[in-house]
Amino acid sequence: MATQAVLLANLGSPDSYQVKDVRNYLAEFLMDERVIDLPYMGRLLLVKGVIVPFRAPKSAGKYKTIWTENGSPLIHISRQVQQKLKDAIQLPVELCMRYANPTPSFALDKLARENPDLKEVVLVPLYPHYAMSSYETAVEHVKETYRQRNYPFQLKVVPPFFNHPQYIDSLVISIRPHLDEEFDHLLFSYHGIPKRHVLKTDCTKSHCFTSEECCAVASKAHEVCYRHQIITTTNQVAEKLGLASGKFSFSFQSRLGADAWLQPYTVEQLKKFPKQGIKKLLIVCPAFVSDCLETLEEIQQEGHEDFMKAGGECYSVIPCLNDRDDWIQTLTTLINAQLNEPVFF
Repeated sequence: MATQAVLLANLGSPDSYQVKDVRNYLAEFLMDERVIDLPYMGRLLLVKGVIVPFRAPKSAGKYKTIWTENGSPLIHISRQVQQKLKDAIQLPVELCMRYANPTPSFALDKLARENPDLKEVVLVPLYPHYAMSSYETAVEHVKETYRQRNYPFQLKVVPPFFNHPQYIDSLVISIRPHLDEEFDHLLFSYHGIPKRHVLKTDCTKSHCFTSEECCAVASKAHEVCYRHQIITTTNQVAEKLGLASGKFSFSFQSRLGADAWLQPYTVEQLKKFPKQGIKKLLIVCPAFVSDCLETLEEIQQEGHEDFMKAGGECYSVIPCLNDRDDWIQTLTTLINAQLNEPVFF
């Protein structure tokens, strides 16, 4: 009977690409107050009255293009990571999603039921960077279940690992073989967030966006600043790859709504690059550790179409870390470090 265990938490996926399942998934996702941070009634009217009815059929069509015989790529890949990690770390490992299935209660109940001597569980949010709409909401969702069900074991949480040497090395190892190809530019495309989310998480309330160089100026705000953290990841990976400053850049994808989001936008960059002489493009998505709708459909399919229509000649997408052995070793290191730390709360 194990006294320690691991819980992986990823974003989630609809149960199928049928419109009804996609509708349910989008409703849960977009009703999250950390995703669309409007007062409840305003969020309810916007999400269930406007966004979901129009977006669900379109999203269902997109999910259908990436669905496999194993179902959702994100769920399938996460299961593969779960099994490999279990073999590597020799501890029980369960998997939950922030939205849809499997739920945190299902995973935690299973750990408690099968391991009555369990004393601590390490939660691994599969988000390298801190954002209220990704890392924070996943952690708070699991913590809420943990408190409500009064489990007898302690819960610990792996912090964001955007600059952890092994995470950086895993990205470098995954990217380097593609640099053998002839390319003009490497684009790091990260999931976008509204600018107001960065301001909300600024604990100093006086640092973020106060200057163009705020992310380069030391501040406590950087502990939870998504923009600072993605810039750090980008620069550290580029340095290890030996890329010159004009040979790489970063951008933000998956914008929703008309509010100001972090810029530049990936879709706009893909349309501009060929006019700037960038005809052969490599693209990597470090904020996603598992390939999913945003990488397989938005970047590989839509992004390819946008770039080639704008005059591009070669467009190559580097897969996410998925279940690579070096990534499993990185996760093992992150978990082992947390097992030696004090309880999270």
